[in-house]
Amino acid sequence: MLSCKIMNFVDPPNGIKEQLINATIIAGFNFFSTLASMGVTQLTTDPLQAILAGIISAGIGFFGSLMVQRGISEYNVTHKRKRRK
Repeated sequence: MLSCKIMNFVDPPNGIKEQLINATIIAGFNFFSTLASMGVTQLTTDPLQAILAGIISAGIGFFGSLMVQRGISEYNVTHKRKRRK
């Protein structure tokens, strides 16, 4: 699959199973990157707050990914250059 098709979701994964796998991968990435960034910056001293922030981030990533893959919301990466008159 071409990278431009992946970025523009021209050819989304077929089947709900593949879409759930992709959404889970994105959610996991969001969860652990949130925990890592909060740990590095020491924004919170309470571990439960960090886990809650990670869960919220993972939920947004999971459902956001499914929205795009299922065609509920559009995501377009292409940038068209405007012509000068």
